[in-house]
Amino acid sequence: MAKKPKSIFVCQNCGAQRSRWEGRCGDCSEWNTFVEETQTPETTVSSRQQGWSASAVGASSVIKLDQRVSEVSVPRASTSFRELDRVLGGGLVQGSFVLLGGDPGIGKSTLLLQMAGGLAREGQKVLYVSGEESVNQSALRAQRLGVMTSNVTMAAESNLEAIRALANEHKPDVMIVDSIQTVFSPEIASAPGSVSQVRECAAQLMGFAKGHNISVLLIGHVTKEGNIACPKVLEHMVDTVLSFEGDMSHQFRLLRALKNRFGATHELGVFQMDTRGLVEVENPSELFLEERGERLIGSAVFCSLEGTRPLLCEIQALTNFTPMPQPRRTSIGFDVNRVHLLAAVLNKHLGLRLANADVFINVVGGLRLVEPAADLAVAAALISTETEKEIGAKTCFFGEIGLTGEVRAVSMAEARLKEANKLGFTQFVLPNSNRKHLNEIDGELAKKIVWIKDIQDLTKLFGGDGRRMAGKTAAIAKAREERLAKEEAAKNAARGGMSGADF
Repeated sequence: MAKKPKSIFVCQNCGAQRSRWEGRCGDCSEWNTFVEETQTPETTVSSRQQGWSASAVGASSVIKLDQRVSEVSVPRASTSFRELDRVLGGGLVQGSFVLLGGDPGIGKSTLLLQMAGGLAREGQKVLYVSGEESVNQSALRAQRLGVMTSNVTMAAESNLEAIRALANEHKPDVMIVDSIQTVFSPEIASAPGSVSQVRECAAQLMGFAKGHNISVLLIGHVTKEGNIACPKVLEHMVDTVLSFEGDMSHQFRLLRALKNRFGATHELGVFQMDTRGLVEVENPSELFLEERGERLIGSAVFCSLEGTRPLLCEIQALTNFTPMPQPRRTSIGFDVNRVHLLAAVLNKHLGLRLANADVFINVVGGLRLVEPAADLAVAAALISTETEKEIGAKTCFFGEIGLTGEVRAVSMAEARLKEANKLGFTQFVLPNSNRKHLNEIDGELAKKIVWIKDIQDLTKLFGGDGRRMAGKTAAIAKAREERLAKEEAAKNAARGGMSGADF
């Protein structure tokens, strides 16, 4: 007697299962994420196991670690995009399973279509399966991007069994599925895009990729928080997770590797969107700094490290006196919690009186900085805007700031120095702790370095020591407060001296 299907409630964020509906998921703490799904009884042999067995990929092999292991090169295919090859770790690995996520309209389909054209020029056969567009729509997009080759086959299909049949028929080297949220398996009773469908379809595609040694790339939607809209088990399942980011109002697009079993993680590729599609940016540091303004008050240059690539960017800061008891802390591209930390350190050790000011931080170009090495550049920009003194246009900062005011060493300092020196920077502000790790740098380059131990040493760049800077900034803040008070009094006098207490 066959078992009857039963209903369960599945969290669409983390995949947790409950027998009844709950307002908040106890596993991921998200609200209103449980959706009712029908759970069908599993068959004796799961379809995900088909094609992923020892008979399909050969007998399992073992090796003892006391034996000498010869280096085995992983076969890779060039995508004809150096930026994409860099993020993938040197090219697309044969038989890999890749997940690409990004906001709607950011250019995910455009990127993979252009990648398909590059792989086709290298002799690879590509099958592009779209579950969101018709064949004619996808073909028109390919023509607009200049992808005209018989090595690329396009299809419009959402049924997983039909997709596997197409792959068995055309035998491609690379298969692209756009998107995994539209694919469904007839064996699962839930709707396409649900956790059960996404998890099962991805598992079957992974088994197909490993069993037939085909590289499979999946496009995934993202949530409003910017996370890939899929259960976390899917991110653990794939070999590589790529994130395609960018501001729709800017032409720059950033491709990051959040996970990569065949290369470095957090590697960054920079693209530019134009009428031809996505174009590689060969020197992103120069591009991010080319629109830098002439008035450099509150502007500092930081050398970030994205994976193994040093990248220069501009950090802007603005402070504004506020009479409100809780001043604002707004940050774009930088962790707002670190803004709170740096404001407290500058207020404590330099007397900048940021407790009475709104603080705004912006990383130009749509970059998102996650490493604490940007602390020194943010602090320099805040000191500059508060004291109304410019920072040298050819000065570069990097260093981490502690709560006691000390400046800590950062990793890969030599690579950051060489990148900034290549772009013509003449002064480098570094933590003194990095001095012992830079013994082999060029003598001319060493003369351009300013070593600092704590945050008070940073004020010497602005013409004073820590104590004099504290008094000067306090005087500036007091004068600003008095000026605003006089302006407010003049407004009240113009209104006849009426205030809220008169009503």
